[in-house]
Amino acid sequence: MAVYTEVSDEALAEFLVQYDLGEATAFKGIAEGVENSNYLLRLTSGSYILTLYEKRVRREDLPYFVALMEHLAQHGITCPVPVPGRDGAALRELCGRPAAIITFLDGLSARRILPEHCRLLGEAMAHMHLAGADFAMKRANSLSLTGWRPLFEASAARAHEVKAGLAEGLAEELDRLEADWPRDLPAGVIHADLFPDNVFFLSGKLSGIIDFYFACNDFLAYDLAICLNAWCFERDGSFNITKARCLLRAYEAVRPLSRPELAALPILARGSAIRFLLTRLYDWLHQPEGALVEPKDPLEYWNKLLFHQGVRGPGDYGLD
Repeated sequence: MAVYTEVSDEALAEFLVQYDLGEATAFKGIAEGVENSNYLLRLTSGSYILTLYEKRVRREDLPYFVALMEHLAQHGITCPVPVPGRDGAALRELCGRPAAIITFLDGLSARRILPEHCRLLGEAMAHMHLAGADFAMKRANSLSLTGWRPLFEASAARAHEVKAGLAEGLAEELDRLEADWPRDLPAGVIHADLFPDNVFFLSGKLSGIIDFYFACNDFLAYDLAICLNAWCFERDGSFNITKARCLLRAYEAVRPLSRPELAALPILARGSAIRFLLTRLYDWLHQPEGALVEPKDPLEYWNKLLFHQGVRGPGDYGLD
């Protein structure tokens, strides 16, 4: 989340005429994340999130995201749901951007990740994967194997500005991933961006999952690999095997992993590290002027990649 597109009071008032949600009583930009422009919108009917979809989110993908959130909510997954206007359409236009009003979820993201947070996440992610099994729409993961090389090439010439030798190290890793990436694992709908700021907790329970704008169809275990990177490393860069064990065992209690999925976890974790390293590297080198958000350090994921390169098997993630 971030604010790249400013919305004036006049534009907001004109936009709200298309809904039966009442008048605005508060409107504030949310300066978190990196992808879309998000505002906390308080109306006389309640609280909502107003999202303007920026350039990285393709217009043609928006119906998939909207339908997926509706599908998951209907199948018991607590997630935001786009609100339709008077004409029944949830997707609209505001300030030259596709836009939607989304329901507001109570809860807070965990500022200090504990093993219990990881357990609750693993359980919820497995339920989400099962709920998405009969979702009819398909969307390829544009930020998986085939998307990494173009991202790398867009930043390779300046990668040395971040770390000497980074381009060479990334090129070598990409060669390895392209040679060894799994070809036939259980697949379905994944969130693909389940970072701590996209998961809410309330009164000791997981209260909701948000921000489905990277959701796609890919290997289900790849979602787990993303979470190993996002939830199971400490601030000093060390890997917390207790958190990883809680995450993976809770997931398996709902949806057991196959032997090929378990064997693939290290390479999937390396791919996840490359994916976020490359997008962070691109954002670091191509920061939009005036954005109310600081780019995230790509080297955090370089260090995670180095850890996974040394992993011998699923036992190093806490599984027997």
